[in-house]
Amino acid sequence: MKSSAKNISLNSYDDIFSTEETREDAKREKVTDMPLSELHPFPDHPFQVRDDDSMKETVESIKEYGVLVPAIVRPRADGGYELISGHRRKRACELAGLPTMPVIVRDLDDDAATIIMVDSNIQRENILPSERAKAYKMKLEAIRRQAGRPSKQNSVQVGQNFQGKTSRDLLADNSPDSSTQIQRFIRLNELTPQLQQMVDDKKIAMTPAVELSYLKPEEQTLLLDTIESEQATPSLSQAQRLKNFSQEGHLNEDSMLAIMSEEKKPEKSDLTIKADKLQKYFPKSYTPQQMEQVIIRLLDGWQKKRQRDQER
Repeated sequence: MKSSAKNISLNSYDDIFSTEETREDAKREKVTDMPLSELHPFPDHPFQVRDDDSMKETVESIKEYGVLVPAIVRPRADGGYELISGHRRKRACELAGLPTMPVIVRDLDDDAATIIMVDSNIQRENILPSERAKAYKMKLEAIRRQAGRPSKQNSVQVGQNFQGKTSRDLLADNSPDSSTQIQRFIRLNELTPQLQQMVDDKKIAMTPAVELSYLKPEEQTLLLDTIESEQATPSLSQAQRLKNFSQEGHLNEDSMLAIMSEEKKPEKSDLTIKADKLQKYFPKSYTPQQMEQVIIRLLDGWQKKRQRDQER
């Protein structure tokens, strides 16, 4: 009998006399006003905080309404709290002259914090390609660590905890980009900072930039010199040739100059409109050829009207 008594566990006073509602309330996350001096940026935060027009609008909104969405933070080992989401809101509070900001404190490990940090920021407008590139790479590495796979391995099947999804599929969760687009953004991390800046500045388009990411670092440095001397950036076809020459071991100063000094051919630009988007404007009996003829006639009429309006 004595041994069986050891297995008896008594409920605490709170368990006995607290209501279900009270216990559920205790589990809910609490919003706390935190001094801005206690809030520190996320390590290697990939998203820039810019004092632009959007920031001015945020500052005015906070002055009028306060911070409507609390930031998410976690405790730091060195004291204070680490921002997971809310870097722009913190800056706006500083500019608005507020001493505190509402936050929710969560106890998160590094990988969970990284995934939340990326997901909470990636939906924003006006994110630079280099910011997306770094953010997606950070999230991919966090997902792979959670799955117990070395980060150097490529995206294949992950562990059972992810129900057979690939890391590419998981990357696309909570993202505005497809898994293919995400992989293209991640390739931009292989570009030198100078070439990344040219992509951000829209001097090099995304598709050629992905091809250029396969060049060796010293080849990319040589490319920058060639771009400056020729005052021209590579087209898609030129970038593809540079990549092929590099992979074949034939890319040097002479071959790069020869490719970059070529007269650029106009890139093909095909426009495709899905039939289901057009079908509602035409009788069901119309064939694709008949639909095309009507569209061309309407566009001809629209162009003539524009010309008449411009002559007035």
